[in-house]
Amino acid sequence: MTQATPTISKIAIVEDDARLADQLATILNQAGGDIQCVGIAKTAEQALAEFPALAPDLVFLDINLPGMGGVECVGHLSQLLPDLQIVMITVFDDTETVFKALAAGAIGYLIKPVTAQRVLQAVQEIQKGGAPMSSAIARRIVQRFRTPPQNTKSQVSEILSPRETEILKLLAKGFLMKEIADELGIAMDTLRTHATRIYKKLHVHSRSQAVAKYLGEIK
Repeated sequence: MTQATPTISKIAIVEDDARLADQLATILNQAGGDIQCVGIAKTAEQALAEFPALAPDLVFLDINLPGMGGVECVGHLSQLLPDLQIVMITVFDDTETVFKALAAGAIGYLIKPVTAQRVLQAVQEIQKGGAPMSSAIARRIVQRFRTPPQNTKSQVSEILSPRETEILKLLAKGFLMKEIADELGIAMDTLRTHATRIYKKLHVHSRSQAVAKYLGEIK
């Protein structure tokens, strides 16, 4: 459910490329402030075993892992750590993989190679309530939003109130929570109440899952 804007300090990494994992850890540890890398896992299985005790606020997760894949790992991590924010970092940019990851619970999707600036920018975006995505991925999301399956769109409209449908459309377009509140002229607490009702009615647990369901990725 949507709560207060997340505070990100403890960050973990799931990446089987040791050099890249070390680079990401160095970027985070040199960022200053309260940000620190608290753990690195080479496999999804290692992450599921070790990360619950570390209680990270954010995980950067590679989608192409040996053993259990990144998409499946997202689902399991989200169940173990309900408040965890997950951003995929991968070379894959096909629409199906993107939506599977978002539907599983990821909130962002960055395409390799990523710069130090982009990694830190992603952290800042999450802290502001945003969903960091590479421009190519954001374009695919927008294109998919423009032509959602008609039956899914009508089903969602039947379930939600007009105001809730309006909010969900803005969420799908990538608006931040504050931007939605300003756009609709409502208080943040009121917006959070609407968002909670949207998630409950759609039987989902996050913004990304609600958007994915609207776009037809979750039945």
